[in-house]
Amino acid sequence: MLLQCLIIACLLLNPLILTALDQDNDQGYLEGHLHIFSPQTVDLPDGKPATVTPEIYAEYPLVVMTVDGRKQVATVTAGASGNYRVALAPGDYVLDIKDRARKHVRAKPQRFTVVSKQAVRADMNLDTGVR
Repeated sequence: MLLQCLIIACLLLNPLILTALDQDNDQGYLEGHLHIFSPQTVDLPDGKPATVTPEIYAEYPLVVMTVDGRKQVATVTAGASGNYRVALAPGDYVLDIKDRARKHVRAKPQRFTVVSKQAVRADMNLDTGVR
């Protein structure tokens, strides 16, 4: 009797499991580069221009939002060279800098569309406002 119940349960749940697995396979990817700049070069005391370090990229995580801006879908931090990649379900999104207004930085949110099993590129330019 127990064996029959297990077999019936497996048969009933199998389509649900396959559907869930298939949805994961439909994911696409957002990839791009975070370019951090200042309109004027900042010179350090030793006379060399400032460079963007991995720590600076970590200060500006990127946020993926629904198009209406109501729901945060993902957060991604650029790596040491400024590149990022994140898996997303197919759909329309907006890429922005997390807490952009609070940090007083300038960046234009980027709208993009993810297609199943494909990568879409959306680069982000960030003006730190440092003068």
